[in-house]
Amino acid sequence: MQKTFTGLAVSTMVGVAAVIAGTALPGTTAPAVRTTATRSAVDAADFGHPVSNPWFPLEPGTTTVLRGTDDGERFREKVRVTDRTKVIEGVSARVVRDVLRRVDGSLAEATTDWYAADDDGNVWYFGERTATYDRRGHVESRDGSWQAGVDGGVAGLIMPADPKATDAYRQEYLAGQAEDQAWIVGFKGSVQVPMRTFHHVLRTFEWSRLEPGVISTKLYARGVGIVREQDVAGGSETFEVVAVHHVS
Repeated sequence: MQKTFTGLAVSTMVGVAAVIAGTALPGTTAPAVRTTATRSAVDAADFGHPVSNPWFPLEPGTTTVLRGTDDGERFREKVRVTDRTKVIEGVSARVVRDVLRRVDGSLAEATTDWYAADDDGNVWYFGERTATYDRRGHVESRDGSWQAGVDGGVAGLIMPADPKATDAYRQEYLAGQAEDQAWIVGFKGSVQVPMRTFHHVLRTFEWSRLEPGVISTKLYARGVGIVREQDVAGGSETFEVVAVHHVS
């Protein structure tokens, strides 16, 4: 854990604290927040000719396998970009299936996410349907589920087309349910994960106003997406990419 953050400037941590406290950052790319279901942060006309984003690819048939731990328990995660779409607020969003299992194979969490790239290559998050499960396979909670345009849900930016240090943005918004935010720190020379070593990776800090004491960092590699994510305050979750499979 320490090796990942060696040399992190003190001013960076101060900036993160300022964002969490609600202080605006200069150069923000955050979409305007609207709290009614009738007004959106996106315009469907901007999604007519979507451009792929190499930091957050959405190629159908891609399955990313990660492994990690949380509170001392080990997990294996599979994220599959399906060939299905869902129309949300007039935008054809890609359906992504994210399944988390314990080491004994039991289902821990299953989520269906909806993403879409716009004509400039920005990737937007239109919501998720999620559920956590106990070891007997019973649903424990569906907290965190939301959809843009429903009950005040507003689409958020998950990855800018041209990410730059100090870019800050809201990734999702439904008051009390989905309030994740991100801040781009910059680029890191390389990171070694079980899959291989990746170079020139993008680094972000991400958090939720619903869990103000928890801060995580994510590392993104071009053509792959997230290759490592880990809590750096208030939590113990760590995941790394093991493999990426493509099915034509």
